[in-house]
Amino acid sequence: MIKSLELLAPAKNLECGIAAIDHGADAVYIGAQRFGARASAGNSIEDIARLCNYAHQYQAKVYVTVNTIIFDDELEATRELLSELQQIGVDAVLVQDLSILSFHSPLPSSFSFSLPLHASTQTDNRTAAKVRWLYDIGFSRVVLARELSIDEIRAIHDAVPDVELEVFVHGALCVSYSGLCYVSQHCFQRSANRGECAQFCRMRFDLVDANGQVIEHDRHLLSLKDMCQIDNLEALADAGATSFKIEGRLKDVAYVKNVTAAYSERLNQLVRCHPDRYRRASQGRCQYTFTPNLQKTFNRGYTTYFANGRQSSIASFDTPKAMGEFVGTVKELSGNSFTVTGTASFANGDGLCFINKNRQLEGFRVNRADGNRLFPQRMPIGLHPGQKLYRNSNQEFDRLLSKPSAERKIPITMTLQAVADGFCLSAEGVTVSIQHPHQTAEKPQHDTIVRQLTKLGNTPYICTKVDIPVDFNYFIPNSLIAELRRLLIQALQSSPLPHPESRPVACLPPTFHYAQPHLYNISNRLSCDFYGVSTPTAYELRSTPEAALMQCRHCLRYSLGYCVRHGGQHPTFREPLFLRLGDGRRFRLEFDCSHCQMNIYSTHHS
Repeated sequence: MIKSLELLAPAKNLECGIAAIDHGADAVYIGAQRFGARASAGNSIEDIARLCNYAHQYQAKVYVTVNTIIFDDELEATRELLSELQQIGVDAVLVQDLSILSFHSPLPSSFSFSLPLHASTQTDNRTAAKVRWLYDIGFSRVVLARELSIDEIRAIHDAVPDVELEVFVHGALCVSYSGLCYVSQHCFQRSANRGECAQFCRMRFDLVDANGQVIEHDRHLLSLKDMCQIDNLEALADAGATSFKIEGRLKDVAYVKNVTAAYSERLNQLVRCHPDRYRRASQGRCQYTFTPNLQKTFNRGYTTYFANGRQSSIASFDTPKAMGEFVGTVKELSGNSFTVTGTASFANGDGLCFINKNRQLEGFRVNRADGNRLFPQRMPIGLHPGQKLYRNSNQEFDRLLSKPSAERKIPITMTLQAVADGFCLSAEGVTVSIQHPHQTAEKPQHDTIVRQLTKLGNTPYICTKVDIPVDFNYFIPNSLIAELRRLLIQALQSSPLPHPESRPVACLPPTFHYAQPHLYNISNRLSCDFYGVSTPTAYELRSTPEAALMQCRHCLRYSLGYCVRHGGQHPTFREPLFLRLGDGRRFRLEFDCSHCQMNIYSTHHS
């Protein structure tokens, strides 16, 4: 059986959503005004409806994030939102809080909805047992934890072959398993499970041991590079993934255009190589006015994370900011300018940066570029010959992406035929007809008919072939040809998408178990009923002193070369280790080697 592969792109807003579709996305995910895991990326129902209408022209889908935990006083507003999303034609919703299952019903009602359910990565989906349980209670798709390897994804697919598996392939990485990060709530009263992450993991820390010895000073020890799995798409597809997700609902439209186009082209290449195994999940071919290049878009350096096992270079200790593409090294400095070795070309206004001697990112703007001689607005103090330079703002590339940069068209073949009382025109299984007396043509009409039928203008279609019988010798007025064309396009655009099928919801007792009750993230009475508990357990409602604030597959012991199990040197420091913020707050590290995991605790309660 040929498997459909879906490229799933982020949409901060309607503009980004349309750009994602234009540049090759098979689906987009977008937040509504409330209850999305990016609180600052909300959109009106009207804009989401417009996005659905646009996407559905290409058989592309729109998923809405309703993936925060919900408080009791928000349940009614959540139910109303879900009902509205159903009415405007959304294709699925991403969910974290399982109270939402209480509103789900296959029977049409103003008090329920029946959209397919996708289990957000916020539900901590890293084992086959958890994925099977989610499938059993009604989820048609599960968004897997970013930390999983390709082999682990394959094992989950083999164990639960009927569930759709969605995997992240590009973008920013959370250092904690999603849904199990409470440090933002603990430190800043901003819940990551409520879409208000305060980016604790991008802060500077000292790493100190039990004796107070400083092992690392003032570094971004929890800041990870960005994920890039563009070279692993075939392996991920072969492992059982069907949806490839680009992170970035806070990113701008240029990011969406470039990254979506890059991954779309690579998926097309995969389909061309294996047409008997794979196809794209939507319709339309894209043509671009630019060459996609992931190095030219916001990134902190790239990593494949744990796709092929544990790697030592997944973190970006020096900076949490975008460094961009490597463009060469400083050759020599002369007064208010310097030269750069390498093949990169520069433009006035480019933004460049480098890591200075204090291991901090230092950036500057190019005032004037004369070949490889650059004149900054202000000469950076830390610049010196041999310095590696990166470009994090590319004026020429940004200019290309600021304009219309892609066109997506669905290729169709039209067939024109004479029928008893007129003429009919067909394409893609749709036929329209018009009454008109048959009149023999005095001269050949073929070229005129083809020219008129293929004038499809701003429609989503492009006609690649017109089939006309060899014995067709009728005169048809141009106005009639135009009317047939209009009727056909109207019929094609009004052809309904298959109604999204949801699975029946079943309220089952938990068959997986967390050691600490707060990890279930139960925050309202309906979730209590679902799990069979008397009171909410969410950390946001009842701070748990012994709770791990983060659970991370990223391990500092390993990344710094002190994991003996993986061939590292024997530590000279005395544990426990602590992360220390600039204001003196400390966080204890626990190395759970049996699970190859690092946990982070508040020292106030340790």
